[in-house]
Amino acid sequence: MQQKIIILDFGSQTTQLIGRRVRELDTFCEILPYNKFPKDDPAVIGVILSGSPYSVHDPEAFKVDLSQFVGKYPVLGICYGAQFISYANGGKVEQTGTREYGRANLRQFDKENPLFKGFEDDSQVWMSHGDTITAIPSDCHVIASTADVRFAAYASTKYPLWAVQFHPEVFHSTQGTLLLKNFVVDICKSRREWSAASFVDSTVVDLKAQLGDDRVILGLSGGVDSSVCATLLNRAIGKNLTCIFVDHGMLRKNEFKKVMAAYEGLGLNVIGVDASEKFFKDLEGVTDPEKKRKIIGRDFVEVFNAEAKKITDAKWLAQGTIYPDRIESLSITGMTIKSHHNVGGLPKEMKLQLCEPLQWLFKDEVRRVGNQLGMPERLIKRHPFPGPGLAVRILGDITREKVRILQDADDIYIENMHNYTMPDGTSLYDHVWQAGTVLLSTIRSVGVMGDERTYEHPVALRAVTSQDAMTADWAHLPYDFMAKVSNEIINKVKGVNRVCYDISSKPPSTIEWE
Repeated sequence: MQQKIIILDFGSQTTQLIGRRVRELDTFCEILPYNKFPKDDPAVIGVILSGSPYSVHDPEAFKVDLSQFVGKYPVLGICYGAQFISYANGGKVEQTGTREYGRANLRQFDKENPLFKGFEDDSQVWMSHGDTITAIPSDCHVIASTADVRFAAYASTKYPLWAVQFHPEVFHSTQGTLLLKNFVVDICKSRREWSAASFVDSTVVDLKAQLGDDRVILGLSGGVDSSVCATLLNRAIGKNLTCIFVDHGMLRKNEFKKVMAAYEGLGLNVIGVDASEKFFKDLEGVTDPEKKRKIIGRDFVEVFNAEAKKITDAKWLAQGTIYPDRIESLSITGMTIKSHHNVGGLPKEMKLQLCEPLQWLFKDEVRRVGNQLGMPERLIKRHPFPGPGLAVRILGDITREKVRILQDADDIYIENMHNYTMPDGTSLYDHVWQAGTVLLSTIRSVGVMGDERTYEHPVALRAVTSQDAMTADWAHLPYDFMAKVSNEIINKVKGVNRVCYDISSKPPSTIEWE
């Protein structure tokens, strides 16, 4: 039986990050809404309560019956989780008049407590809360303080229960991973059996049992998730998998041919469909970003369904849905962060069962599984790319000529990124979470080429660093790289006479412009 940590989500923006940190400790975890704790699950070895955007005093604050797990499993409360445990057990949580955000240091902590095993003096932690705990339950004792927060961490003398007002999951808590390791491995006794190799082995067995000799259809996008999903299914059911790769005409330069060749090299049974004429016709004159997305989504379903219907004996539709897709599409606050085309079931007209072999994986885990499956590194390390493709990187209406301009400029940018070697010997491409070029086709700028005046379009280069795309910072690209790319784009791409660089972070900006 596979052990697991349950993470109860109270709406924090960093709940996924807690999950990723636990998985990095080779331990399976499941993120569930705060009120969905699984009863009588023998696989559970510990429980973590996340932070929350609410105060425990808010009328709409999320509250849970702690008796479901306190005293039965080791429990760790983080930020709101720590405050709620105190509040629900006779402690006090108050607004002190000052919000506590940013770096702090543990001035005092109990070095004998298992949660702080191996901690250094003055260990830096990250605070992010408006309320603070001013009194802890009678059966608890303080185990860590900062200069401003007396009850930075506390523990129960009665139950295996710990609580911290800081966020160990974030990068700025320098020994946060050690704290989580102390809890997950030492306190909860994780056997650390979760790995890419174990996932591949167990999933192949499960897929063979689930699918038998049935035929499965999978829509490929050229991205990491669907490619790994296809390779995993191919290992399990071989020729019974049929993949469909739809070219809507707005992929990167020569991408359709390159990706098809890569898929054939993996031994996949792939049907390539060039439907670009239909997409360009239906997008003619459309400038609104949401309308562009909806048209492309509708046309993709129509083209895919028409091709899928030719496979009359298919019983399953496979999708490359990953864990963050499912979490974001089911926001407990009622505010969906991001909708996903591959979440939410099947179109009514498709009489197929759904197969989602990657539904428990985070993006970095998908890449590790791809490595385990022996997939080409260039395919595994591909940056995320929007489903509507370059259509949402062209401001204004879509034409073949605009797509051609953007493809040429983007190809120069991305290839130079692959070819630029960083001091550690890896490529610049591997240091960036996502990079792409935006054509500002609603704008023209004056330029001079030779002795002639030009009046052409600018392009904006975008590159961000991130861990999960929920937040992102603009990448500080080397100046010599940017100079070379700018010069090459302006000299080689007809229709562009100016190159800009986007230095916006997310939030407040999004990674894509549309």
